[in-house]
Amino acid sequence: MSDEIENKTTTPEDEILENQAPEESHEDLKTQNEELQLKVAEYLDGWQRSQAEFSNYKKRIEREKQQMYQNAVGNVIKRYLDIMDDLERALKNCPDSKEGAEWAAGIDLIYRKFVAALEAEGVKIMDAQGQLFDPNMHEAISHEDCNTVDSGQIIEVVKQGYLMGDQILRPASVRVAK
Repeated sequence: MSDEIENKTTTPEDEILENQAPEESHEDLKTQNEELQLKVAEYLDGWQRSQAEFSNYKKRIEREKQQMYQNAVGNVIKRYLDIMDDLERALKNCPDSKEGAEWAAGIDLIYRKFVAALEAEGVKIMDAQGQLFDPNMHEAISHEDCNTVDSGQIIEVVKQGYLMGDQILRPASVRVAK
């Protein structure tokens, strides 16, 4: 009896072959195979496109996140630039007496620490003195006649300008030669 059971067991592949109509030819199978290959290629292409779109999405989100961080840091730093201006003015007008010299040394130390902290955040002071006026980077507060420099050249920097990377945090306020 066990021999009968063993002989009657069939695999799913055998059943498929038995159920196939005898009129299915080799050409029909070949056509079906080609159609299935086209579907496989289509699905693979769609999957690859989805993967590429998702990768681009992740990169775009990361860029936007970085830009938002830089904007937030830039906005905070802009608030402190007025303090930098005050420190610079204080250092330009330091007293000559011995007590005043100690005070000026303390203010200078605070100023240098402040500059170092800003540089650590990627902030740079614009070097505008003697440069040609650029309305994208400078703000002209006056145009004056000057025989010692060419027309359009910056005579004096009244208020320092600051950059953070390629972004202008604050344009330099300058006097420009006519």
